Order: sequence, then C-alpha cells, then structure tokens
Amino acid sequence: MEPVKNLLEDRVRIGFVRAYGIRIIQDHHFPDERLNQLLERRKQPLSANEDAFRKACRDMMRIGTYKPTGRGKPASEYLLRAASEESFPRINTAADINNYISLAWLAPISLWDTDREPADSWLFRPGKAGEEFVFNPSGQTISLQDLVTGFAVKDGKETPVVTPVKDCQQTKTDTETRNIAAAIYYPAGWADEPVLDDMLGEFTELLHEVSDRTESGIF
Repeated sequence: MEPVKNLLEDRVRIGFVRAYGIRIIQDHHFPDERLNQLLERRKQPLSANEDAFRKACRDMMRIGTYKPTGRGKPASEYLLRAASEESFPRINTAADINNYISLAWLAPISLWDTDREPADSWLFRPGKAGEEFVFNPSGQTISLQDLVTGFAVKDGKETPVVTPVKDCQQTKTDTETRNIAAAIYYPAGWADEPVLDDMLGEFTELLHEVSDRTESGIF
C-alpha cells in the first residue's frame, strides 16, 4: 500500500483501505438480510451515543471557515436521511459496501478508483483557497477551502480526489474499476476510538469477498 500522510491527525483519524482486483457489478445486491436489518434499525431515532458520535463527525470538520451544515454536512448524514425515507441508494458492488459501512457506523467514508488518478502516496489536509473539484456528471464543483480533503500525490503534484462530503467525479467507481481505496473519517479523541479497528475489520471483510486482496491501516 502506498504511504498515507495525515496532517489532520489531531482532529481526524483516517482509516485507509485498499482493495485490488475488485469485481464490481452494477445494481449489485448487497447481502440483503444484513442490509435490511440495518435499514430497519435506522428508521428508529439514534441512541444518545450514536447522536453524540454524529455530532463529533461534524465537529471534526470545523476547520477555519468551514461549516459542516446544510450541503456541507458529512455524507453519512445524507445516507441516514435516505435510510429513514426508504430511499437508500443501490449503485454497485463497491459503493454499496461503502454506504453500508457508513450507515452502520455513522462515519463519512470516501471511495475512489485509484487507477483514474495514479499516486505515489496519499495526503490528507485542509483544502486551500482556490482548490476545488467536479463532483457530479453535470460539472458542479465543490470548494475545498478549509475542508478535510484527500489528495493523490504523484511526482510531488497534489491532486484533490475526496472529502467527507463529496468525492471527485473523475475517480468514482464503475464496472470497469479494478483497484480502489477508501478513507474512513473518524473523530480523533472520540471515547470509543478502538471502534475504528472494528469498522476497518468489517469493511475489509466485505471487500475481500469481491476482490483478490485487501490492505488497511489507521493514520
């Protein structure tokens, strides 16, 4: 696995996952019993501890001028709302696994095709003024200023590809994808920090079923 550098470790821990030789199927049916049980549970209000964790995920993103509210809130909150409204997205093998883990553990997670932006290493830092990327097919952009951002670093050049809110359109997965990475954004100092190990364990377990090899680490 390529080196991962986290310049935000005092606020955000990064659970990093790599999967190689993944087999992606469009409209893949994630193990329905497992997902259906989770979707049923997510129709209920969050427990006090779950809601505190949700707020901690927002707070870890309060850097500089960035406010994690409205359209700038963590992607995990969109999934939570979709589950409560019975509109949970089903996209493809990798995206479904990613979204299941995010909904189950209530942490924002990025997923991307690593062949579409080759890297010698990965860097996580706040975005700078003027940095942005396109996040959907219609060409809409997101400003990365002060937003937690993951960069692909190649020959010293830093290219932004992911955030806890939205990911770059160019590196999104599809049926042609063979190698992926994922980043779990976890609030540093959260009382139950060992839970991040459990999240990585379940994530790699599910990815291993549809890929040749997986790796993970915490940064």
